[in-house]
Amino acid sequence: MAGGLSGLTTRGRCLLAAGIAAALCAMLLNERDLLRVAVFVIALPMLAAMVAGRARLGLSAQRRVAPRIPVGEQAQVELAVSSQGRLPAGGLLIEDGLPYALGNRPRFVVERVSRHGTVLLRYPISPVMRGIHALGPLVARVTDPFGLAEYGRQLAGHSRLVVVPEVHSLNGLPMTAGRGAGDEGAGRLRLGQGEDDAVVRPFRQGDDLRKVHWRSTARRDELMVRIEEAPWRGGTTVLLDRRATAHRGSGPTASLEWAVSMAGSICLHLLRHGHRIRLITEDGALLAGGGEADNSADQVLDTLAALQTSALRDLAHCRPLRDGQDVIAILGGCTAEAAAELLNSRARATRSRAVLLDVNRWATASEGDAPEPADAAQLLGEAGWTVVTAGPGQPMDAVWARLCGDRRTKLAVAR
Repeated sequence: MAGGLSGLTTRGRCLLAAGIAAALCAMLLNERDLLRVAVFVIALPMLAAMVAGRARLGLSAQRRVAPRIPVGEQAQVELAVSSQGRLPAGGLLIEDGLPYALGNRPRFVVERVSRHGTVLLRYPISPVMRGIHALGPLVARVTDPFGLAEYGRQLAGHSRLVVVPEVHSLNGLPMTAGRGAGDEGAGRLRLGQGEDDAVVRPFRQGDDLRKVHWRSTARRDELMVRIEEAPWRGGTTVLLDRRATAHRGSGPTASLEWAVSMAGSICLHLLRHGHRIRLITEDGALLAGGGEADNSADQVLDTLAALQTSALRDLAHCRPLRDGQDVIAILGGCTAEAAAELLNSRARATRSRAVLLDVNRWATASEGDAPEPADAAQLLGEAGWTVVTAGPGQPMDAVWARLCGDRRTKLAVAR
């Protein structure tokens, strides 16, 4: 009885107390009519508690949401609330748990869920920060029509939601990127008798129309393009500088978020064009790529969604840079000493490119100044690197276009 009455609201407890007081008065005064009213007043909240409790036990729910959504895009979360009890459920207050980064907690008032019926509820989410979030738990509060009793129940647990960084469309490819061409690439080619140096595949958004293979297009009745390298040849290593001391700003407008978005855009762009990629951090830790199973867009985006900053203060000696693959480095605030350490990690006469972030332009008033990119850019440029300097608001396709420019231009500054 105590457990059943624990769900009574303040209104229900007051009504129950009034009924008990009326019953005592009726017995003292020997008023049978007052006693009948008292019995009714006492029974009403107890009956409401029983009905609300049984309706609560018959409730269940399912949450459906896309497991992966990009930053800034809107998605729908669907809740299917069902009643399997003997009594219909009415007066439901449903609240779903939502992280702060995804917005305010959604609340719904459902007047009635019929027996063996289902009510569909939807609410939008529009994440502004990448990360791995947990939706839930989904809690329902069941009340009776008079508001005398209320019970809470968890209808659904947590759902995993991966918010991946925003990916921008890029055009063009770096000269010999991942093709195995050149002195250092020739040793990596697995050329054998009868191998073809080109492949034909369906046209994809961003492909050069000059590479359309008209014979295959006419035969398959589908626009086909000719790629001058086999997908397994060569490869590109994308280095992402995640040092906390090398970045400025906070939240979605931080320089690290720009770097993560640029790294994801480059990796997916190269994958779409049949290149094998490897995504590493400044200390050589492998984030994605390096194997057939790991060389996928989803794996790259999931890894970048969970990326955290590093406590390193300087660029460490990065052994994976010495294997001869083409390198595209996305660097935060970088001193000349850090650039020299990067050069020591990189084999000479190999094709290398770098995007240097002018992180001071991301800095807030409370943050200290970071190294200017000029000295590091000059040192890398003199060593044969193609260097582009970028700031906040810089279009990533413009940065990529400068990075893919003439390899004789060793230092290109994008402002």
